[in-house]
Amino acid sequence: MTIDLKMPALSPTMEKGTLAKWLVKKGDSIRSGDLIAEIETDKATMEFEAVDEGIIAELLVAEGTDDVAVGTVIARLAEEGETVDASAERTDSPGPAPAAAKPLPTAPIAPPSPISAAEKSSAAPAPIVIDETIKASPLAKRIAAAEGISLAGIKGSGSNGRIVKADLGLPAPAAAVMAPAFPSANTAPVYGPPVDVPHEATKLSSMRKTIARRLSESKQNVPHFYLTARCRLDALLKQRGELNEGLASRGVKLSVNDMLIKALALAMVEVPDVNVQFGGEQLYRFNRADISMAVAIEGGLITPVIRDAGGLSLSAIATLTKSLAEKARAGKLVPEDYQGGTASISNLGMFGIDEMFPVINPPQALIMGIGSGIEQPWKIDGEIGLATIMAATASFDHRAIDGATAAQFMAAFRDLVENPLRILV
Repeated sequence: MTIDLKMPALSPTMEKGTLAKWLVKKGDSIRSGDLIAEIETDKATMEFEAVDEGIIAELLVAEGTDDVAVGTVIARLAEEGETVDASAERTDSPGPAPAAAKPLPTAPIAPPSPISAAEKSSAAPAPIVIDETIKASPLAKRIAAAEGISLAGIKGSGSNGRIVKADLGLPAPAAAVMAPAFPSANTAPVYGPPVDVPHEATKLSSMRKTIARRLSESKQNVPHFYLTARCRLDALLKQRGELNEGLASRGVKLSVNDMLIKALALAMVEVPDVNVQFGGEQLYRFNRADISMAVAIEGGLITPVIRDAGGLSLSAIATLTKSLAEKARAGKLVPEDYQGGTASISNLGMFGIDEMFPVINPPQALIMGIGSGIEQPWKIDGEIGLATIMAATASFDHRAIDGATAAQFMAAFRDLVENPLRILV
């Protein structure tokens, strides 16, 4: 009996992927938990872990194949001792699975009802120790341990009775609330290069295609408006230096961006009407500020999320941003690292950029763009002197946020930046 190995959905928005590399070859024996392929998604290159065990009978999709739909059979597995006729396999291969109704990547998803920390604590299942003698996939064991599910007595549906994730009886994820369909970015004219100009053509990666599509949709469908606040940075820079002297023994070093992430989150707490998301017939309001941080990586950018940034200490934010940026550049982020976020921050100040007007990252309604600190004449205590001034420009979704509300938010952000002791309290 053969088992079909299908292109997995490695994130909720993944519809297609590139089979970047096989880590096995025909005839290899694999066990549950073995890594069998590297899959390039629109976010990162991720490893595909086997659930079943057996012998690789046939690799049906070649390395480097783009746009392999989720559900497509990419390989077949035979049981130990079974002989498989490769030609028969290819004849019988079902090919890509029929496409289900595909949620748009930018469609807003109804946020969960806010619950307190005490409620979370009381509702969380107690972790249990998993009996390692029970035949179960590594994924099923990890989920069972986290959810407090005993594997004893569960009948496995995997090969040789192995328990897999589907056997745990977990509820299916809630369906997404669909927004009206966006016009495809592919409807825009596509031009070839001038015939008399020497050039080379480079195939777009899955990530670059997704960036092009999502940002085109954002500018076409989200009514942006922009507000700029010029913030004096001198007090924040001094405070950062003093804090880093005290944190040096712990191996922690705060960046200006870490302090700006905290200031952004606290400003959203002070002006909660900007911590929202447009949902078609309804408006979602969030009870904590999860900040997506733009990180430039080879071939594009990705936005790992600092969750509840307003409730974290500066040292915790510094540790998280450093870890997430390193994982992003190494292509090691997992979906939990970059999914969600209620607002974004994009800082080009380290590149010497004076000012930037960022594009909103749907379905969010707010993104803050940061320029560099520039020493310039400024009125200080009634006199003209030199000060380090930073331009912070936020883009707002006018469907969800009004101009006066956005102005209050920008004033709160500037006050936090210019009075950094407020960030520490």
